[in-house]
Amino acid sequence: MGDDPTPGKILIIEDDPSLQKSLAFILEKEGFDIYSTNCGEEGIILARKKRPDLIILDLVLPGIDGFKFCHIMKKDPSTSSILILMLTGKRRPEDIVLGLREYADDYVVKPFEPEILIARIYALLRRKARPVAEVLEVIEYDGISIRLDAFEVHIDGRSVNLTKTEFDILALLAGKPNYVFTRSRILDHVREDNYGITERIVDYQITGIRKKLGAARKYIKTVRGVGYKFSTEPN
Repeated sequence: MGDDPTPGKILIIEDDPSLQKSLAFILEKEGFDIYSTNCGEEGIILARKKRPDLIILDLVLPGIDGFKFCHIMKKDPSTSSILILMLTGKRRPEDIVLGLREYADDYVVKPFEPEILIARIYALLRRKARPVAEVLEVIEYDGISIRLDAFEVHIDGRSVNLTKTEFDILALLAGKPNYVFTRSRILDHVREDNYGITERIVDYQITGIRKKLGAARKYIKTVRGVGYKFSTEPN
């Protein structure tokens, strides 16, 4: 697929045996090394042991569900950088928003076209592989440190656990202080194809970023009717 990254390791967590086998077949044809399980608890063990590049995760699972799984993965430093793509039949906007808020990096609704799923996977892997900025490696301001090379954020020495999408948005805004980014521009930065999604998702991502930044949320300003900026200007 042109500039797509070299296929790596994918963990499939899906309790439908037929779909699990189909996904494994499709992705193995793409060159990925595949590990599979039908439950979240075993998925945690496999993720920690195999360190996949990406996890395809069903939400409705026996034992712990997909949301709890994401919470555990992203709180564990050994697995927090693993990309998570939710693949589920839950299609209501509130389900998608909750999925993205609960640390998932992308969300695809069943039924799906295999070509679109593969495109989404490569898009996520490209985002992880490329640097967020071309020159700066660290963005620092008033106790906020954003390590672009390591995808790490610290505030006054405290680690802030952001999803890949949240990190990319924060780095985009902080990398150009006081510049107003439209929702469309932000969306273009974090999405790499024309896969249907509304600009309102940007608002939900900003809400998640602000919540995790704590008192430092004050630097993320809403410009009504336009978009957002990282403001270093006095209030």
